[in-house]
Amino acid sequence: MINPLSTQIPFSINIKGKLLSLSKPIVMGVVNITPDSFFKNSRVHDLEELCSKVQEMWELGAAIIDIGAASSRPGAKLVSSNDELKVLLPALQSLVKKFPEIPFSIDTYNAETARACVGEGAAVINDISSGSIDSNMFQTIASLRVPYIMMHMQGIPENMQQNPTYSDVLDEIIEFFLKKILLARDSGVNDIIIDPGFGFGKTLEHNYFLLRYLKQLNILQLPILCGLSRKSFINNVIHTKPETALNGTTVLNTIALLNGANILRVHDVLEAKQAIDLINFYQTAN
Repeated sequence: MINPLSTQIPFSINIKGKLLSLSKPIVMGVVNITPDSFFKNSRVHDLEELCSKVQEMWELGAAIIDIGAASSRPGAKLVSSNDELKVLLPALQSLVKKFPEIPFSIDTYNAETARACVGEGAAVINDISSGSIDSNMFQTIASLRVPYIMMHMQGIPENMQQNPTYSDVLDEIIEFFLKKILLARDSGVNDIIIDPGFGFGKTLEHNYFLLRYLKQLNILQLPILCGLSRKSFINNVIHTKPETALNGTTVLNTIALLNGANILRVHDVLEAKQAIDLINFYQTAN
């Protein structure tokens, strides 16, 4: 019997010559090596703490670990590639040496950062701007031949929450991705993952409307990543803070999974993995 609730498409991505299946959703763990991330418990302050957090996430079931050295919280200023790399490269070099089996994703909008980090062993590039901040990004990704996560954002982090406005948020995001995907494909980018950009240039209502109709993004026939973890649009509804928003995060992660999310980008790997396991069992029950 085919379960009509199942919305998963059997995608896979090429990670260093090996296929990572997305036929069932996976978890991407988030580690921030920047002092100003919005969620303080995701920050690490030294190499020992970084390695410990990465190892814990991997053992709890993360399939990819995403590392960022530039905050993208509302109001954050853009960071140069040089400043990013001063922080990223020593950390990445140590991580790749200690955990050669772990696929590391680099959260950056700078093409030179992407190139340098892939040269040191990074396996995925996660760009919040979809090539809008650095016009060299698509050609760089094509030459590196790594999976590329492109996210929708209205504006840049410094101004994205200053009265974001859409005629139809879902239609405009789909149109945005259609244009970006065409440009990326024309540049030679192969593996593309789309991220609708929850919390990036969107009002409270935009975020929940987008989550409710997430499965409409399946028209793009690409894996969908959702980054909902502990964000303000959770806290603004249930009156929590990032530090107390785990339950709200899990609820919204569950909705995203039911609506077709392939990757959950989270601070809390265990709870996200449990949500995936429960939804997988639920969707296959006869």
